[in-house]
Amino acid sequence: MKPVLLIDFGSTYTKVTAVDVESERLLGTADAYTTVQTDVGEGLANALTRLREKIGPVEFTARYACSSAAGGLRMISSGLVPELTAEAARQASLGAGAKGLKVYSFQLTEDDLDEILRLSPDIFLLVGGTDGGNSECILHNAHMLASGNFDFPVVIAGNRSVARECERILAGHEVYVCENVMPRFGVLNIESAQKKIREIFLNRIIEAKGLTRAAELISGILMPTPSAVMKAMNLLAQGCEGESGIGDLVAVDVGGATTDVYSMCDGMPATSNTVYKGLPEPYAKRTVEGDIGMRYSIRGIAEAAGIQRVAELSGLTVERAQELIDQLSQHTDWIPEPGTDYEKLDYALACLAVEVAVARHAGTMEETYTLMGLTYVQAGKDLRRVRQVVVTGGCLIHTARTVEIAAHALYTSRAPMSLRPEKAAVRVDRNYILAAMGLLSETEPQTALRIMKKELEYDGYSQQENS
Repeated sequence: MKPVLLIDFGSTYTKVTAVDVESERLLGTADAYTTVQTDVGEGLANALTRLREKIGPVEFTARYACSSAAGGLRMISSGLVPELTAEAARQASLGAGAKGLKVYSFQLTEDDLDEILRLSPDIFLLVGGTDGGNSECILHNAHMLASGNFDFPVVIAGNRSVARECERILAGHEVYVCENVMPRFGVLNIESAQKKIREIFLNRIIEAKGLTRAAELISGILMPTPSAVMKAMNLLAQGCEGESGIGDLVAVDVGGATTDVYSMCDGMPATSNTVYKGLPEPYAKRTVEGDIGMRYSIRGIAEAAGIQRVAELSGLTVERAQELIDQLSQHTDWIPEPGTDYEKLDYALACLAVEVAVARHAGTMEETYTLMGLTYVQAGKDLRRVRQVVVTGGCLIHTARTVEIAAHALYTSRAPMSLRPEKAAVRVDRNYILAAMGLLSETEPQTALRIMKKELEYDGYSQQENS
């Protein structure tokens, strides 16, 4: 046996997963409250105690960790045009596993600078202009940043013609120069910036979050938790040498404060009478809905979907639904009892969290008439041909209605121009292994992929229309 321990230091829970690399099987999982305010080693020790109660005494050959503790990796980006370089900056930060606090377009103002300093991100991503193109904006923003008193690192990934000049303007601060996220009009190049963001996370942010206190307990913290999930999903979709993947997929992670959506597919127009508008999106895409969550962001779901829709899906009156939302927003640790109004509300909220988050992630289609007749204009990713939906998060795992909730990721006549999957097989991460498998894939990709294929439970084939 070759047991490996995989650790996820979350904001609320520290989760541990034990796998046997030799037999390619999951040994067990456990969790405990994260103790980031005192000593994260405490929370890890508690989780390990619970794990050993399940699997017995085990000596691990390696221990790897990811982290989203203390808010995860918080980033602010600035670019030129909202639909182009600013969007490229957003994709770079999200793909690196960061939580985007804000994305600024055009020239920063003094009010913008005040807000940036107040938010105090972990990393600032400075972009703008194609190579040899507009340089005025990024230079202005570099000067504006330099006028402020800050200690966060700045990653420059804009017009290469002035990147070094920006570096000189910001002399005295921690600055890194990467390849332009959009070197040519409409070309996305985010890998260099993402690599540097992850390096900074490892070298600087871990210490800032106090996770170095657990250094003696682990072999290394490899990446932010969302980045680990992204790696797992990419591996599951595409496979690796010696093991095939399952093909294009969409993954939804509904949490207490945010809802993350991942898509692994090309997503470009499928028909000859469809034209694409905007910046092409990456094969591996992640979005984070910071206003949608089952507890801390419960009001965001109701605001996005409408309280009438919440009442409709829950079978409650509007007044009763609002009353319960008000209560749960104040009691974020509340777990509803089966058969209660709270459970009915949770079901509706979970459905709508999935529905709204995937709708925001997916592309849209518009009809227009040209000399050639009816033409469709696509913005964002076309997910209609995706046939696999992977779901995780407490509201999807701890319920018998997983498929019903997951079905809200699919196409509905309520939003006929939304390019969501038309039908899909639902796979459920009931043991919270996605982040762990992303970690394991760094050293044992075949093993990680095979475990995911076995452990992600198949929950039926969902093709019904959302109600």
